[in-house]
Amino acid sequence: MSARHGQRVLVTGASGLLGAGVARRLVAEGADVVTLQRRPAAVPGARDVTGSVTDPEAVARAMAGRNTVVHVAAKVSVSGPAEDYEQVNVAGTALVLEAARRAGVERFVHLSSPSVAHAGTSIVGDGAGPADPARARGHYARTKAAGELLALAADAEDLRVLVLRPHLMWGPGDTQLTERIIERARAGRMPLLGPSAALIDSLYTQNAVDAVVAAVDAVDRVHGEALVVTNGEPRPVGELVRGLSRAGGAPEPRLRIPAGPARAAGGVIERLWEAGGFGRGGDEPPLTRFLAEQLSTAHWFDQRRTREALGWTPAVSIDRGLELLAAHYRA
Repeated sequence: MSARHGQRVLVTGASGLLGAGVARRLVAEGADVVTLQRRPAAVPGARDVTGSVTDPEAVARAMAGRNTVVHVAAKVSVSGPAEDYEQVNVAGTALVLEAARRAGVERFVHLSSPSVAHAGTSIVGDGAGPADPARARGHYARTKAAGELLALAADAEDLRVLVLRPHLMWGPGDTQLTERIIERARAGRMPLLGPSAALIDSLYTQNAVDAVVAAVDAVDRVHGEALVVTNGEPRPVGELVRGLSRAGGAPEPRLRIPAGPARAAGGVIERLWEAGGFGRGGDEPPLTRFLAEQLSTAHWFDQRRTREALGWTPAVSIDRGLELLAAHYRA
């Protein structure tokens, strides 16, 4: 009998890299999986429900008969109207949680982001820290913070909720970070801010999938808290950016900008971009204040609680991940 016999899992956002990877892994291990997302996920062996987490009918249809939810779906971007983020990351999360309660779901793994507790200053070996919508930077971080607080408030013995915050996920197929860095490096538009020596943590894609699947197993005994998930290998930001660029066959970035002026310029560009309505078409500004802060401040996390709680350690090191990424681009 399969180790996941009896697990009936809904994975939201399975048209994205992480959601699809989790759905595939759960199917392979014998779980009964339903996926919900706006465009078909086409995960072999899973039943696909096409719809939005903001649509009560689609959510109810996907939730029927489930006992476990992995909520990955979110609006992820650095620009666009605030109401778009609110609708998906806050109202959508509330809708999924309420549907889970009505359906008698027992386990709920909610995917969040370390940005929910980042106020622009360095993070050096800290734990997760509380989500703080008032101090989080940008529409994405603020709404993900609000959504995380809703998820944690729903935690109870009959609906156990565990929050994971994957940090700077990269690897083959990733369009959010990996391809953006490589494309900008190819175009000569990937700046290094200041000395680029700030230590940052990151997470290889396979490790992210492994951690989420481990959370599905851990949530019965560990719930009501948030865990940051990383490789646990802090590297200077410049080293990581150069490594990703090389792996993608792009020249190493050589453009250097002082960090202070970059942050100020990012704030101005962001406001002009939003005022001009450019983000409504899905385009993103070349620089934002949040991006400048991420590229110039340290942010790495103590992983002891995460690994203890999940019973998980990363299988792929950063160096091995870069080798796999290079092989992906060569192919």
